[in-house]
Amino acid sequence: MSQPQLAADHRPLRGRLVLGIVAAATLVACAQPPRPADASPDHWSGRLAVQVEDDAGQSFSAGFELKGHPSAGELTLINPLGNIIARVEWTPHRAVLVQGQERREAASLQTLVLDLTGSDLPIYALFSWLKGEALQVAGWRTNLDALQQGRLSATREQPLPRTTLRIVLSL
Repeated sequence: MSQPQLAADHRPLRGRLVLGIVAAATLVACAQPPRPADASPDHWSGRLAVQVEDDAGQSFSAGFELKGHPSAGELTLINPLGNIIARVEWTPHRAVLVQGQERREAASLQTLVLDLTGSDLPIYALFSWLKGEALQVAGWRTNLDALQQGRLSATREQPLPRTTLRIVLSL
């Protein structure tokens, strides 16, 4: 296989990874599940899944661990074998995505997410949702009916393509 073909073969995987990172950040931010008394209010983990209703029919699922708040934190995506797929770390002055030997930096988490996805996602609203604040975000609909069991979902209706995010939190 020639080198150009090899690079082309990795593009769909990179797209699913980016989609997974965005899904993780979005899904874990939909609500505040019940927590044990000794749990950190800025630490969430579980499994996530995302499905994009476009021509490619993209979907992604992974384990995740999220620590922090909008101005500083870390998001780790984990495969079923427990290996790290990717890690995003951010501070008030920069954000870094590390995937294997590949590294991508931006001036902020908001900028990094915009660069990776082409979509301006409501990062600060996501963390408000994590704290249980029912903040409305244009284009998104959340379902928190099973939140007490650590299950939630969010659907982006606009802009298209429609995206469904599901999460099962570790309680």
